[in-house]
Amino acid sequence: MERYELIVIGSGPAGRRAAIQAAKLGRSVLVVENRLRVGGVSVHTGTIPSKTLRETVLNLSGWRERGFYGLAYRVKKDIEGQDLGVRLRKTLDYEIEVLEHQFARNGVRTFAGVARFVDPHTLTVKTADEEHSFAGDKIIIAVGTAPFRPPAIPFNDRNIFDSDNIATEPHVPRSLTVVGAGVIGIEYATIFSALDVPVTIIEPREALLEFIDREIIDEFLHDLRKRGIQFRLGAKVERVELDDQGYAVSFLSDGRRVRTEMLLYAAGRVGATANLGLGTCGIEADNRGRLEVDRTTFQTSVPHIYAAGDVIGFPSLASTSMEQGRIAACHAFGAPVSSAPEYFPYGIYAVPEISTVGMTEPEARANGVGYEVGIARFREISRGHIMGLESGMMKLLFSLNDRKLLGAHIVGEGATELIHIGQAVLNLGGTIDYFVENAFNYPTLAEGYKIAALDAYNRMGPRDGAGT
Repeated sequence: MERYELIVIGSGPAGRRAAIQAAKLGRSVLVVENRLRVGGVSVHTGTIPSKTLRETVLNLSGWRERGFYGLAYRVKKDIEGQDLGVRLRKTLDYEIEVLEHQFARNGVRTFAGVARFVDPHTLTVKTADEEHSFAGDKIIIAVGTAPFRPPAIPFNDRNIFDSDNIATEPHVPRSLTVVGAGVIGIEYATIFSALDVPVTIIEPREALLEFIDREIIDEFLHDLRKRGIQFRLGAKVERVELDDQGYAVSFLSDGRRVRTEMLLYAAGRVGATANLGLGTCGIEADNRGRLEVDRTTFQTSVPHIYAAGDVIGFPSLASTSMEQGRIAACHAFGAPVSSAPEYFPYGIYAVPEISTVGMTEPEARANGVGYEVGIARFREISRGHIMGLESGMMKLLFSLNDRKLLGAHIVGEGATELIHIGQAVLNLGGTIDYFVENAFNYPTLAEGYKIAALDAYNRMGPRDGAGT
């Protein structure tokens, strides 16, 4: 039996970062991946495919140029599934090659097969033909999640999909129902809407994306409704049937029905832990297959077994998963590691993008924090006008007590890139005066930070002792 100082189960963002970090500490590392190629859910069915699909749709549809050339403008007139798949396959191949090179360069061994615990230090890994055993001094579980597939939904991978297989073989339907208005559902709904596919979103809650500042969501929903996206909020899907024409008919709890050619079920994901044999080492997953860990060290209830990434639940971001994997590997081998920054950004790759970091306005009110708000609208920024942007906004919150930035919230083109300026200032304890007193490249959308800060500054006034 081969023995390693660290075995990582899964090669997604958390697994790859953990493995490479441990290798850089001079440890022997094995990564077990249940696919034939490394990358995990992130590369094969999640983050990379969905974002590649988004970029392809925006390019082929001419979406970014319609502000100037009209709603009928197209780069390619008839966009089909095969058009979307070409770029996807090239991108995935490149991502996998880069990851394989990183593993090889750092001396990380990879093995394709399905892992299962035999005891707290031993794994069996099953391939198509045989079974291998490996022992690990330390083990990190980074298996990610899988889509929740309730029995009332007749998934067929033809026109009723989950969030993993919809991007595998892209298809452009005549109409689409998206069940679930979480991050994944909203992303896919707006991507297909950019192709002028009529989209209906069904969500049992009365509001969507509740962790985002409400003013940002109001702006976002206004844009979506203007494009014709329909919402069925406050109603559950009780069952789905295929009619005589093969269309998916969703029967809702309020008596309504929604009939579309294609349906995406994106209402939740579960940790991919069911087949790991966790009971042999005394670890229990919750009812959604997620693992509980110490959020400082990422240790499970068994000290030498760690877990990181989506399998431990919130916040389930690729960026934070990478940091979790790195911290877990450092702790496992006694390497010094600084704590993660207090504030990290959320990025929702919808059309338009949403990104946010720090405190929202409702949170400020609930916590009794005195604050002022500054707004910048992209259509009023020179760069936004050059780009033909008709919507999009930046919202900044500042403390009335010490003038520090409390939160930055953006909806619109480039939001997921722009947010990092706010993230840096927030984590460094910067104030409104930083934005007011510094110059930003002109014309850029980043200039919105100065405009939003001046909007708040006009009501807050200068800091004590400053001139007028």
